[in-house]
Amino acid sequence: MNMKLGRRPAHHRANVSLALGRHAGLSATVKVTSGGLLSIAGLVSTVLLSTAVLVHVAVRSSARSLDP
Repeated sequence: MNMKLGRRPAHHRANVSLALGRHAGLSATVKVTSGGLLSIAGLVSTVLLSTAVLVHVAVRSSARSLDP
């Protein structure tokens, strides 16, 4: 859609640096478009929703097994 107008897609960037003691550390950079960010948000929300459903079913079934 934006490519027809000659525009480049907007990119979002994030950097993180983590130091663990003197000799260990981590440095990461991510660059994602708006569409990719929307996809990631959809995947995370789906995982969280399915986890909530699984916990609800597990709690409900364990409560049933405790009833005489």
